[in-house]
Amino acid sequence: MRILVVEDDLDLNRQLCEALSEAGYVVDHAEDGEEGHFLGDTEPYDAVILDLGLPVLDGLSVLENWRRDGKTMPVLILTARDRWSDKVAGIDAGADDYVAKPFHMEEVLARVRALVRRAAGHASNEIICGPLRLDIKAGKLTKDGASIKLTSHEYRLISYLMHQKGRVVSRTELIEHLYDQDFDRDSNTIEVFVGRLRKKLGGDLIETVRGLGYRLGSEDG
Repeated sequence: MRILVVEDDLDLNRQLCEALSEAGYVVDHAEDGEEGHFLGDTEPYDAVILDLGLPVLDGLSVLENWRRDGKTMPVLILTARDRWSDKVAGIDAGADDYVAKPFHMEEVLARVRALVRRAAGHASNEIICGPLRLDIKAGKLTKDGASIKLTSHEYRLISYLMHQKGRVVSRTELIEHLYDQDFDRDSNTIEVFVGRLRKKLGGDLIETVRGLGYRLGSEDG
């Protein structure tokens, strides 16, 4: 899962990126509204954390521009403002949730988890696909109750496929959602990680749909 953090406080920006990375997300970041708007407009994100009080272009304008341009990724706004009207303005502009500063990092992580899973159509922090069970909060995968040891890249890949279970996911989409903007998009690492996962999970769980991509689970499973 790929997250964009747009926050002009450099220390807070760093803390958010570190916490999200430790939680298993791939993170891009921006420090002003103009750069943040550009990234959100040109790169696919599973969620965005957006500060309202940004330089160059304020967060509310960034959000309004995204929604006007048809961008539908979930957005969590950060605000140091105490007035309820600012929070309402953010929600009305298209935000999905908000957190007021100062905040506990665990709360932000919980809200991001909720936004990502709801956007994929899942109601709880556990996603079940056949014998596989993904605990999003704990970042753990089990098969028939047994824990599966994964590298960070393997976890990101199986997590994305499970969030999108039953749907064919192209290699390009996987690359766009599992790696940051500086990743070599011509790499063949997706195939390598799919191969490793098949050895750990069993070769029949991740289906290759020739010419289209990969699918985990059927539409009804």
